[in-house]
Amino acid sequence: MPDMQAPDQVVPRALGDYLDVMSKAAFQAGISWKVVESKWPGTREAFHNFDIEAVASMSPPEIDELVVDTRVIRNRKKLEAVVSNAEKLIDLQAKHGSFQTYLRSFPDFETLVKNLRKEFNFLGNMGAYYFLHVIGEEVPSHEQWMRSGK
Repeated sequence: MPDMQAPDQVVPRALGDYLDVMSKAAFQAGISWKVVESKWPGTREAFHNFDIEAVASMSPPEIDELVVDTRVIRNRKKLEAVVSNAEKLIDLQAKHGSFQTYLRSFPDFETLVKNLRKEFNFLGNMGAYYFLHVIGEEVPSHEQWMRSGK
């Protein structure tokens, strides 16, 4: 196991806070967490500090600019996923009254993870676990989750 510490938890105050954590989880899929961490300040800046409305309204030409921007991890599909995920966060908040209400509407952790994977791009089992842990939602211990075969 690398010398990675458990990530700090945050208290989301706005949808953009959820998007920030979710996007970091998406970028970590298949990429060293150290690389993602080193690029994160530039990623935040490139995505308007995760202002949800600004990100959701980003255009294809803006994504084209990010694909050549050295401040970010230049993976077009993941960059596009940030915009798509921002749109989905807005939609789910509108449908449920708050994003937290959506998260807590599932009968168990596994069903929630399955739904997150379905709704959001580049969010796999470990990304969903990371996301939920960092935003302070109840998650099983990492060891228990790994033993469950996820």
